Amino acid sequence: MSLAVRWTRLLMVAWAAGFTGAAFAIRAAMDGPIEQYSGAALSAAIVYTIVIFIWPTVSPPAAGSAAIAYCWFIEFAQLTPIPAALSQRSWFVRQLLGAQFDLIDVAWYPVGVIPLVAVHSLLRARTRSQENPSLS
Repeated sequence: MSLAVRWTRLLMVAWAAGFTGAAFAIRAAMDGPIEQYSGAALSAAIVYTIVIFIWPTVSPPAAGSAAIAYCWFIEFAQLTPIPAALSQRSWFVRQLLGAQFDLIDVAWYPVGVIPLVAVHSLLRARTRSQENPSLS
């Protein structure tokens, strides 16, 4: 495993922890729509970091698409009774699967991912231009 892959994975763990901390801090400090919307956006951002952790060389648009698709899959799965039943048994599972479908969350998942895709794309382009100055 290359040093770049190791650093990428370490950074993704740090970013996921930061997004998780931010989500729980907002939840502790606020109640209402800000808590709900930021929670959806930050959970999608966490999924993005997990995608990059698992597959460090994936392109930013592909990682973003995978993260949003996963979040939408989980959200639409909440239209069935399965996530709610599993969530009643475990706080941790409730954090992962939720318990109730909310159409507004579907709109907020891209809000958490699109800025990360943009920053990731810019950083990747910058790194590539520094590695190969003849492309600039």
